[in-house]
Amino acid sequence: MLVTTTSTLEGRTVEKYLGLVSGEAILGANAFRDFFAGIRDKIGGRSSSYEKVLRRARDEAIEDMLEEATSLGANAVVGVDLDYETLQVQDGGSMLMVTVAGTAVVAR
Repeated sequence: MLVTTTSTLEGRTVEKYLGLVSGEAILGANAFRDFFAGIRDKIGGRSSSYEKVLRRARDEAIEDMLEEATSLGANAVVGVDLDYETLQVQDGGSMLMVTVAGTAVVAR
């Protein structure tokens, strides 16, 4: 399935718009990782543990969106937008949320 952030598919014609499709993933970020990510933020550098969690959440959200598009009969999703958020939960922890949305289409 073709997936693009643009509204068109170069060299292809969109024959039918099937509607909005989306996917969400919310993953917990444990306190140990939070602690070391905070240290890394202060001294500089990348937080590979957070990057792995974000990558996993992104992949899961996209997979959910593609499953929805497939169920509608789409062979492409255009205008895809990804959003990332950190949610604070009651116990003082945090959750990572990734949402993705686009328009399911049939393209030739």
